[in-house]
Amino acid sequence: MKSFFILLSFLCLAKLSVSQSDTTAVLDTNTYRFIKTDGGELIGKIMSQDARELYILTSDNRKIYIPQHIIKDMVLVKSSDFNSIGDFIGEDKFATRYFITTNGLPIVKGEHYVQWNLFGPDFQFGLGKNLGVGVMTSWLGTPVIGTIKKSWTIGEKTQFAVGGLLGTGSWVAPEWGGALPFGTLSFGNRSKNLAVSAGYGAIWQDGDLNGRALTSIAGMVKVSTKLSLVFDSFFLLPGKTETVTIYDDEWIIDPSTGQGSLQTVSTTIEIRNPGFSLIIPGVRWHQAEGKAFQFGFSGVITDDGVTPVPMVQWYRSL
Repeated sequence: MKSFFILLSFLCLAKLSVSQSDTTAVLDTNTYRFIKTDGGELIGKIMSQDARELYILTSDNRKIYIPQHIIKDMVLVKSSDFNSIGDFIGEDKFATRYFITTNGLPIVKGEHYVQWNLFGPDFQFGLGKNLGVGVMTSWLGTPVIGTIKKSWTIGEKTQFAVGGLLGTGSWVAPEWGGALPFGTLSFGNRSKNLAVSAGYGAIWQDGDLNGRALTSIAGMVKVSTKLSLVFDSFFLLPGKTETVTIYDDEWIIDPSTGQGSLQTVSTTIEIRNPGFSLIIPGVRWHQAEGKAFQFGFSGVITDDGVTPVPMVQWYRSL
C-alpha cells in the first residue's frame, strides 16, 4: 500500500509539472495590437501564453484570454502610435498616398493595395526595399499609366523620394503619350505627415511636345483608430503667352471706286496657357484592417472661378 501511494504521488507531481509547463509566463513589457480573424482588434500586453491561448492586459486594464486560433496577426505598438493624452491611434495603412499625390514614405516590401476611383483602378505594389511600382487606368482602358517611386530615409522623421509616371492613350489614342518625373520631400511618420512635391509634366501627340511645371503640398493626420484627415493639392503653373500672326486672303471692296480685290490681311492674337489649381480636403474612414473609404470635397480653381468635383475612393489591401 505504501508503494501504491508513493507511485500515485509521483504521477500527480509529474502531471502537475506538465500542466505548469504548458503555460509560459512572459516577461514582455511591450504593447501589441492583436488583429483578430473577424477584423476586430485589441491593444494590450502579454501576461502569459500557451499553445491554445494568450492571457493579456488590455489598454483599458481588462485581463482577458484570447484563443490563439482567432489571432490573425500581432503587431508591435510604438510610442508614436499614441496621441498626446495616451490614446492609441496607430498607423494609417495607406499613409503613403493622399488623393492624387504621394510622399517620401515607402510602400513596404510585400504590401500591395488597390485604390478604386469612380473613373477606374490604381494598383500599387511594394516590390523591393523602398521601391514601389504601379499601374492606373480608366474603366475603358485608356489611358494606361505606369508609376514608379524610390524612397530614402534621410532623418528620423524626414523622407525623400523620386519617381515618375509614364502613360499612353492605349487603344483609343496610341499616338498620344505623357510623362511626369517628380521629386517629393516629406516630414513625419505613418500616422501624421506633410509632403512637398514638384515635377514636370510633358504631353506629346503627333510629334508635338508640350510641357509644364507643377507643384503640390499635401498632408494627413490620423485622429483616431477609424478616422484620418487628408489634404491634397495640385498646382499647374501658367505657361508662356504666345503671340501668333495669322494671314488670310480676303476680298476687299474699295469704297471710293466700288471695285474689289483680293488682299492678304494679317491678324495678331495672343494664345494664353493659364494654370489651374486642384484643392482636395477630405476624410478617410478605416473600415477594417486593409480597408478604407475616402471622400474629398475637391474644387478646381481656374480664371473662370471654382468648379466643385467630388472625389470618392476605396482602398483595399491585396
